[in-house]
Amino acid sequence: MRKVAILTDSTAYLPESHLQKEQISTVPLNVIWGEESFEDGVSITPDAFYNRLKTAKQMPTTSQVAVGHMKKKFEELLAQDLDVLGIFISSQLSGTIQSALQARDLLQKGAERVQIFDSQTTTMAMGFQALAAARAANQGASVQECLQVAEDARNRSGVYFVVDTLEFLHRGGRIGGAQRFLGTALNMKPILRTNNGKIEALERVRTKGKALDRLVELVTEQCEGKGQVYLAAPHAQAAEEAQKVLERMSQRLDTTENLVTELSPVVGTHVGPGTVALAYMTVQ
Repeated sequence: MRKVAILTDSTAYLPESHLQKEQISTVPLNVIWGEESFEDGVSITPDAFYNRLKTAKQMPTTSQVAVGHMKKKFEELLAQDLDVLGIFISSQLSGTIQSALQARDLLQKGAERVQIFDSQTTTMAMGFQALAAARAANQGASVQECLQVAEDARNRSGVYFVVDTLEFLHRGGRIGGAQRFLGTALNMKPILRTNNGKIEALERVRTKGKALDRLVELVTEQCEGKGQVYLAAPHAQAAEEAQKVLERMSQRLDTTENLVTELSPVVGTHVGPGTVALAYMTVQ
C-alpha cells in the first residue's frame, strides 16, 4: 500500500514545525495588489502585508491557487510514489477546490491516486483537519482511511472570529450573512464564524474586549464536555490579544494543543488588521 501525502493550502496557517514534522505540503493562494502579484505567505509576509495595508490607497484582491501550480505539486508528490489527499479552503470562499479538480484532470497519469477534500472552512479549522489526516497517514493509513479521518475532523472542528470592521469582508465580497451588520456603530464588534462553508454573522458586541470575552464563551460552548481539544488563535497583527484568549481557553478546557498563528495575507485581505480568531477541533 502506498504512503499518503497530505496537501493543503496557505490559508491553513500551520506552523512550519508542524508542516515538517507531519510531512504536510502546501500550495499558496495569491494576493493581487495593483500590478503586483504575491504568493500568500511566500513572497509577502504577514507583517509586510499588514503594514502596507494600513496606508494603501488601493486595496489588494485575492485569487485561488493557480491550476499550473497545483498540477506541478500533484506531479511532484505522485513522482515519489505517493497517493495524494488535498484538503483545501471552502469552495464557497475560494476557487481553490476548482483549481485542484482542473489540475487533477490535466494529469497525464496518476489522477486516480489524487483525492480532493473540501474542508468547508479555513484557517486552523482546516489546519486541524490536515493535521489529523497527516497523522493517520504517518501511521500507515490508506488514502481512503485518511479521507475518512478528514471528514470526521471536519465534523468536529470550527472557527469563530472577531473583526475590527466589516469593511474588508464587504470590499472582498465575502461578507455573506454578515451583510445585516453593515452600518453598525464603529464601537460595535461583529462576531462571525464559518458554517457550512460560508461566513456567518452571529452577534454584535460593544467593544473589542467584550467581543473577545464572548468569543471565549462561544468556543467553550462548542467544546465543553467533548474530551480533548485542539485550539489555535489565528490573528492579524493582534498577537497579544490572541495569546490571552488562548490562555483563557486552556484554563477552561482539556487542551491537547495550543497554537498562536498569524493570518496570512489572503485571509487578511478579507478580514483586516486586528482580527482575532479561535479555531478548534474536539477529540472524543
